Order: sequence, then C-alpha cells, then structure tokens
Amino acid sequence: MTGASPSQAPMPTGNPRLEGLTDYPFTRLAALLAGVPPRANLEPLSLAVGEPQHTPPALLTAALQANAHLWGRYPPVAGTPEFRAAVADWLERRYALPAGFVDRETGILPVAGTREALFQLPLLTVPEHRAGRRPAVLIPNPFYAVYEGAAAMAGAEPVFLPAFADTGFLPDLDALPPDLLERTALFYLCTPANPQGAVADLDYLRKALALARAYDFVLAVDECYAEIWDRAAPPGALEAARETGSTAGLVVLHSLSKRSSAAGLRSGFIAGDPQLLQRFARLRSYSCAGTPLPALAAATALWRDETHVEENRRLYRAKVDAADSVLAGRFGFYRPPGGFFLWLDVGDGEAAARTLWQEAAIRVVPGAYLSRPDADGRNRGRPYVRVALVHDAETVARACERIVRLLG
Repeated sequence: MTGASPSQAPMPTGNPRLEGLTDYPFTRLAALLAGVPPRANLEPLSLAVGEPQHTPPALLTAALQANAHLWGRYPPVAGTPEFRAAVADWLERRYALPAGFVDRETGILPVAGTREALFQLPLLTVPEHRAGRRPAVLIPNPFYAVYEGAAAMAGAEPVFLPAFADTGFLPDLDALPPDLLERTALFYLCTPANPQGAVADLDYLRKALALARAYDFVLAVDECYAEIWDRAAPPGALEAARETGSTAGLVVLHSLSKRSSAAGLRSGFIAGDPQLLQRFARLRSYSCAGTPLPALAAATALWRDETHVEENRRLYRAKVDAADSVLAGRFGFYRPPGGFFLWLDVGDGEAAARTLWQEAAIRVVPGAYLSRPDADGRNRGRPYVRVALVHDAETVARACERIVRLLG
C-alpha cells in the first residue's frame, strides 16, 4: 500500500475553539483594503491602531541603561519588591486608597501589557460547568477582541452586552437576567471604554462589584486608558471596593503602553483579590516568561513619575480639541470623556473605511469588526468607524478635514 504524499496527508486535528473565532480586526481590515491602492498624492496615515506616537519619557531609557547588567538574569513571576511598591503607592495616590488596601506582596503582579493577563483570566476563572450549564463570560459590545478570544478558548460562551448610545455606551447592568448571572464566571468591563471612551461612574462600579459578589463571578476591570482623560479623572473599581473594605472578586488591569507612551516595553500589572492573584501567579509560572528585570526597573521609574503623564494627557486633549473643531455636529461626534478614540457613525463602516483609504489614504477600523450581532442578528456597530487620535493635533485636524470632505 502506497502511503500518502506529504501534500496529501490529512491536516492534524486542530482546536475547534480557535477555528470558531473570526479573524482579528486588523486582519479583517487588511483583507478589506487588499488590492485597494491609497490615493497616490497623499501620505498614508493610519488612524486604525491605538499605538501612541509620543516620544517615551527619557527616564525609561535611563532606567533600562542603568539596569542593563540584569539582562542575564531570569526574572521572578512576581516581579521585584520595588516594582510592586511603586504600583501600590501609585494606586493609593491615584484612587485615594488606604495604605495597604492592595497588598504589595500578594495583591499585585507584573504582566506583559494588559493583553496577556486579559487573555489568561478565563483560563483561571472558567470551570467546566457553572450552575449545571456552559459558563458565560460577559463582554461589552463593542469590545476589545482579546476578550472574545480568551473566553472562547477557555470553553466559555462569550455573551455580548450592548453598549451603544441608548445605554450610555456601557452595558446595562439592570438588564442582566438572573439565569445568565448564575452561570457567569467572568465579566470584562473596560473603563474608559474602547472604542467609545465612556467612563463608568462610581455608582456603576459599585453595582458591578455587588453583582460579582452576589453571583460569585470575577469582575475584571480593564483600566488601561484611565490616565488619558478629558475633563475629570475616571474613578476606578478599587474605589468601589475600598468602600466594602475588601478586593474580593475583583481584579483591575493597568498598562504603561498608553499612560507612558511605552507600548514596546510590554509592561503592565494586575491587582486586586489576593486569592485570585495567588492562583494567577501559579498559572503564569507554567505559561509565561516573567517581565525582564531591566524592564521592571524602567516600569518602576515610570509608575513613580507623574510629570510625563500630565504632558501626555495635555497632548491628547489637544488632539480631541482639533477633532472637535472639525467634526462637531457631524457623524454623532462627542468628546470622549476618556481614551483617545472617536466612535463615529458614518452609515456604513466598511464602505467608509474603504473610501477613506482609497480617496484619502486614511486607515480606520469598521465598527462591525469590533462588535457582534445582537440577539436579533443585527450588528449595531456596522454604521460606525473607530478613529485613533494618536498623531499630533495638526495631523489629526487634517485627517478629520479629509473625513468630512469625503463622508460629510
């Protein structure tokens, strides 16, 4: 019997959970624009990726250089005492927490940006069954794609909660039925929200935490845009927990990518419930490399400095001002309370993205790539595009003028 040639051999059986996911939003965007040449007389401009364009603070480079002798050492999963202390001190200052409310030995872990930790959380929290049924992971809709991928790969059902204008761009907590909450293992909440920029107030955070404790699920609050705000500093979930005297059932996630324009450092942290963090450290011991010691030293310096953050915030506010001056009254524009994205209603996000690339050399993300259909099968994100205000204010103004000229 002649064996099959390598080209004819059956493919190894893959994980069907992965096959069930749609392509990542930027993969879908690349496919949408494939073969569509941008206008030749304009410099291509990406407003699709939320990649900060500001120069990282000089103290980052200085700290890396001062600790270059540590590149040869394996870093501990728990990071360094100095890093944890810097994070704990920052949390206490930023959210008016009592000293020691977040335990700096057991309640903080460094992570490789928030993406790694967000993806691993369902592996930590989702059981085989919950209330005798398939566990659910609650996800705002629209959402950061990692939430969906993480939930699906852990075997949970991603349940998408509408977060559009009629609910203040946040999920309606009062609309969650008890039978869903009973099988919920994890609730991802992003504030300021990506892409809408909505900020959950303290009452909202209190209610979300109360639901998590009443139904025994984990509330994971993604606060990576918390330091980029327009008029007022967004409250944090730890403030809601402070009033109860406990971080039980809660984790918050922060990153230096946006706060300090240090996306390439891949440094963030997860903080909160010490029992969850102890189990998370065990999981990461098997699955992740620790943050390198020079990077931890740089991160420690960044968490201890506010001057560069204030300047960063001023620059982002100027970009929003530039967009406001051009887009006010158009496409449902509103000043986002936090973050640096615009969520614009252009009628058909895919068609607009294609037109803007072909006629204005501008890349934006169709809203349908960041959202999923409601129960009635309608994708309410389809009319929108997400615009990332990452370039300087003058460039933002020019780009917005092109958007108005083509779509206005």
